[in-house]
Amino acid sequence: MTTMTSHILVCGGTGCNSLESTRLVEQFREAVTTLGCSDDTDVVRTGCFGFCGEGPIVKILPDNTVYVRVKPEDAQEIVQSHILLGRKVERLFYKGDGDQALSDKDMEFYKKQKRIALRHCGLIDPEQIDEYIGFEGYEALGKVLTSMTPEEVCTIVKDSGLRGRGGGGFPTGLKWEITNKIPSDQKYIICNADEGDPGAFMDRSILEGDPHCVLEAMAIGGYAIGASHGIIYIRAEYPLAIKRLEIAIAQARSYGLLGTSIFGTNFAFDIEIRYGAGAFVCGEETALIHSVEGKRGEPTKKPPFPSEAGYKGKPTCVNNVETFANIAPIILQGSAWYSAIGTATSKGTKVFALASKVQNVGLVEVPMGTTLREIIFDIGGGIRHHKKFKAVQTGGPSGGVITTADLDTPIDYESLKGIGSMMGSGGMIVMDEDDCMVNIAKFYLDFTQDESCGKCTPCRVGTKRMYEILDRITKGEGTLEDLDRLEQLGRMIKDTALCGLGQTAPNPVLSTMRFFREEYLAHIVDQRCPTGSCKELSKKTYSIDASKCIGCTACARACPVDCIDGKVKKVHVIDEAICIGCNACFTACRFDAVIKP
Repeated sequence: MTTMTSHILVCGGTGCNSLESTRLVEQFREAVTTLGCSDDTDVVRTGCFGFCGEGPIVKILPDNTVYVRVKPEDAQEIVQSHILLGRKVERLFYKGDGDQALSDKDMEFYKKQKRIALRHCGLIDPEQIDEYIGFEGYEALGKVLTSMTPEEVCTIVKDSGLRGRGGGGFPTGLKWEITNKIPSDQKYIICNADEGDPGAFMDRSILEGDPHCVLEAMAIGGYAIGASHGIIYIRAEYPLAIKRLEIAIAQARSYGLLGTSIFGTNFAFDIEIRYGAGAFVCGEETALIHSVEGKRGEPTKKPPFPSEAGYKGKPTCVNNVETFANIAPIILQGSAWYSAIGTATSKGTKVFALASKVQNVGLVEVPMGTTLREIIFDIGGGIRHHKKFKAVQTGGPSGGVITTADLDTPIDYESLKGIGSMMGSGGMIVMDEDDCMVNIAKFYLDFTQDESCGKCTPCRVGTKRMYEILDRITKGEGTLEDLDRLEQLGRMIKDTALCGLGQTAPNPVLSTMRFFREEYLAHIVDQRCPTGSCKELSKKTYSIDASKCIGCTACARACPVDCIDGKVKKVHVIDEAICIGCNACFTACRFDAVIKP
């Protein structure tokens, strides 16, 4: 039996929990007990490792071995072979591009990443404050309270170049400094955890994997601006994040890290949680503040800015989860260290939720200035099933599509704006040759017009009219005049909507019209959807090339209506009378045997 303590780290994020990681933890604990190695083997339930597409993930320390797609029934074998006998279970290694990766250092997914905001995720038990403290936790708070003035804290954050990670990109230190200078008997600091972009899960994963980093940063921010009260505004659909926040707040209070006389000083600060109903518009700070106050989540014109008159009419500073996650390292390592990472105008790192048609789905944290090509093809492993890359949507429903021509664009706030997109909160949706760009634009418009608060006419009515036009086009009922209407409406809404939701809602439509106009014309003039995604325009003429079909049955197994007939190792046939044109067979076939209409 080994004499060195081993640690079995099991991902306990929402994604892996849905794949039985909770039962996996139980099986590991049972195995180390029954096999007699519980005294020198710890089983730790951590937050997200980031490699979500290969979960559940298990990492063994100290040798840093990573296992992927681990099932509860694998626990006994891992403990028996790896922990007791030192024999690694090779069948559970990650096999990227045919190579077996033994550790995260061997995986292309991690090689170009630099983890600052995600530094503790996948490393510590988020429900144990002692583990956070063991990795410099609350040292930054102690430093600012015992050796720095509020103004010095504002300065170090300002000099670091940290900009808001919620999408706006406003300098964080400057926001703190402005709020600090506004005289008031009471001030507030609010954490925006109302992550609403489709496909985005960055903030949720930070809260699930490292909740204390947000609490510590909020206390530091409270000290910097002169606030004694913090509020975390989080959507109720994040039950695991809420649970771990509640545990973390209770632990911090019991350790004297929240409450009165923190670190023996006269600084008092506490935090409460407020639930949101999942309204996308409440990502805008004035709408968020109204929701926290129990009012309808609608934005208001600025000025006055929240820094002057926010929650309850008092000076209020709103930052998002990822922004807070960067604060403690900046305090401990200095502004020069942080500002040396990234580009001239965009400092530090950025977390992205890499999703959809990419091979390696998951959380990615890279230095600003990393190119889209590096993220999608190096870290992300390229497009699934060897399909062709078509576009990537950054900034969620507020962003635009980026094509192959701009894949070498360095990721920073200004560069993405320059090619018609935006950073946003960090959602990155990758699309392949099978995606219809008209349908994608319609999807995002459906989302934004549904999420509009309805306060201003351009957003309330304009986005609905744009959606109706796109709906007609995808049904083969569009006209060439509709394209002019879409452009006119889009630009009018951008210029006249009250808040960021309306001002950016037309972006997906305008960008897809700019780069994929031929697809719009195909829907209108040719009355066909080039990808077969729009059902009303699908002629259901999928067929199988007999010279390429090897009878693997993949297409038949993928077909939702059982319209494909054929035996194993025999040529298959599609019954066109039953086929619904869903494209599932085309996607499933690895041998290019399915012929698309």
